[in-house]
Amino acid sequence: MKNEIIITVKDLKGKHHILHCPTDMGFTLKDMCVAYELPMEAVCGGMAMCATCHCYILNDIIGIPQKNDAETALLSEVMTTTANSRLACQIPLTNEMNGLYIEIASE
Repeated sequence: MKNEIIITVKDLKGKHHILHCPTDMGFTLKDMCVAYELPMEAVCGGMAMCATCHCYILNDIIGIPQKNDAETALLSEVMTTTANSRLACQIPLTNEMNGLYIEIASE
């Protein structure tokens, strides 16, 4: 499918999940993790206010937008933040992200 990408998600138990994600519906990475019922709370519903969709980007993929000020500020308060930390709610899915590999961060 032209407007579909494959994303691999490593959950908190180390299990890998293959997600087939449409890119033409305005979904974010958080939306797809929630749709696949993965252990990502996303309490604030994607407003970049809670960091419960914190994840680690495990490979270099073009098309991932830079962190905005709100995401940077929120991640600075999270104890488990690393250089590759992102909020899944702030990553809209695009065709360029095919092959993205992430790990859901522990709380």
